[in-house]
Amino acid sequence: MDWLSDVWHDVTTPQPAPSTTATLVTAAVVLVCLVVPTVWHIARHALTIVHEAAHAFVAVLVGRRLSGIRVHSDTSGLTVSVGKPRGPGMVATAAAGYPGPAIVGLAAAWFLSLGYTVGVLWALLVLVVLVLVQIRNWYGLWAVLVSGAVLVVVTVWGSSDVQGITAHAVTWFLLLGAPRAVLEMQSQRRGLRRGGRQDTSDAGALGRLTHLPGGFWVAVLLLVCLGALALGGWWLLSAR
Repeated sequence: MDWLSDVWHDVTTPQPAPSTTATLVTAAVVLVCLVVPTVWHIARHALTIVHEAAHAFVAVLVGRRLSGIRVHSDTSGLTVSVGKPRGPGMVATAAAGYPGPAIVGLAAAWFLSLGYTVGVLWALLVLVVLVLVQIRNWYGLWAVLVSGAVLVVVTVWGSSDVQGITAHAVTWFLLLGAPRAVLEMQSQRRGLRRGGRQDTSDAGALGRLTHLPGGFWVAVLLLVCLGALALGGWWLLSAR
């Protein structure tokens, strides 16, 4: 009970925001991670975990039965749910993936602007644990366990400075990585079309579900992610 009391105290106690310079440097480092192919490929797994968590969360929210989540070594993922194959619930489930990291990043940015650094880290850890119980492949299990282990080390044993840097870095990664992933999806869609293959992306699935062009859904998803980046970035930079 004392341990739980200490955790609750840490979660609900605001911490001083880092300087503007530190926040900008953290954002710059994250940008480098997004443009260096090898680093992006490794870090992309974290984005995939949140992406699939968003699919799963909305699937359950609209009344679908969740069957499991897979995360693959090529950074792709798959969330399987059972329910009506068409209709608003299926559309919402398919649309949730790419905005998911942006929305989580936006929520994290808001809490960080209020000073709740440890609260953000614990919330991310809870998200990882919820995904963990739904993982259905070995590689996905490994990827989620590694992500969770890093969060546990930082959250439980990290100094306040380390916790602050990590929370801001993860938040910037989610905010900046979300539109990067949408653009990557569009590039992959073009490759599939040139090869005469079916568009298996979320945008392609949304196009088949709604009879609207997949490009329309790419634009919608990108606008949502860019909007979250603009607002979340403003919150992070104005928190003093």
